[in-house]
Amino acid sequence: MNRIIKFLIAVVILLVIVLTGAGMYFYNYAVVPSKKDFLAGDTPGTDTEVKTPQEKWFKDKRNRSYWDVTSKDGLKLKAIYLPAEGKTDKNVIMAHGYMGSAETMANFAKMYHDWGYNVLVPDARGHGESEGDYIGFGWPERKDYLQWIDKLLAENGKDAQITLYGISMGGATVMMTSGEKLPENVKAIVEDCGYSTVNEELAYQLKDMFHLPSFPLVPVTSLITKIRAGYFFGEASSIAQLKKNKVPMLFIHGDADKFVPFEMLDEVYKATDAPKEKFVVKGAEHAKSYSADPKAYKENVERFLKKYVD
Repeated sequence: MNRIIKFLIAVVILLVIVLTGAGMYFYNYAVVPSKKDFLAGDTPGTDTEVKTPQEKWFKDKRNRSYWDVTSKDGLKLKAIYLPAEGKTDKNVIMAHGYMGSAETMANFAKMYHDWGYNVLVPDARGHGESEGDYIGFGWPERKDYLQWIDKLLAENGKDAQITLYGISMGGATVMMTSGEKLPENVKAIVEDCGYSTVNEELAYQLKDMFHLPSFPLVPVTSLITKIRAGYFFGEASSIAQLKKNKVPMLFIHGDADKFVPFEMLDEVYKATDAPKEKFVVKGAEHAKSYSADPKAYKENVERFLKKYVD
C-alpha cells in the first residue's frame, strides 16, 4: 500500500511539474510581449516602414504631440495625439491590436482626422513606448482607457465628445471598457474584430495552432498569469462587460477571419442591449476589413458616428 501511495504521489508531482512547465511556456508564448512569429500578418503588427500617404502623414512630427499618463499600478503609458485642423469637440481614442502599437494605426487615425476629429492613439501597456512586461488582452487596459478619457477631457474640455475605436485586441479593449462607468462624453464605440472572451480566444488558438484542448493548459496558464500579471483569463470577458454597456456600438468583422473566428461576432453583438449595428465585410481576413473594402468601411463607420456625434 505504501508503494502505491508513493507511486501516486510521484505521479502527481510529475504532473504538476509538467503542467507548470507547459503553463510557463504558454505564458511566455502568449502573454509576455515579444516578437510573435505566429501572427504572420494577422493583426496590424510592428512594421513601421512608411508605405502609404496615410503613414507619411501620421509619422510627420509636425502633425503630432506626445501625451502620457501613469497607470494605477505605476506604469508610464504613452500616446500620440494628432489635433484636428480646426477647433472641434469631436475626439477619438484608439486601441491597437495584439503586439501592435500606436504607430501601426495610421490608416484609421487619418480616417478619423479627415472627418475632423482630434485623434489620440495610446500604446497599450507592454507595447510600443509604454511600460509593462505583460499583455493584458484588454482587461487591465480597460482601466488605462478610463485614464486616457480623463486625460482627454482635462486637455480638451468638458464639452469634448469622445468615440472609442479599437481593432483586434483593441476591439476587445474598447468592449471591455464599455462595461465601466463612463462619462456622458463617450458618445459611441466602434470595435473591429474583437474577441468574445480571452478564455475562448486562447482555447481557439490552442486548438488551431497546437491541436490541443484548452484543459488543463489554459487554466494553468491563467493561474500563472494571475500570479505574474494580476488577472485571471476568466475575468477578461468582452461579453460580461457588454452586458453593462449603455453606449451605442458598431461591430465590424470580416467573414473570412480565422484568427478571431467570425462566429464571435454574433456573441458580442447579442451581449449588449445598447443601440447597435453590425457591419460584415465579405472575404476579409482578420483585421483586414478596412484594406478589403476601404470605401464601404469608411461609409459605414461615418454613417454610424453621425447618428451620435454632433
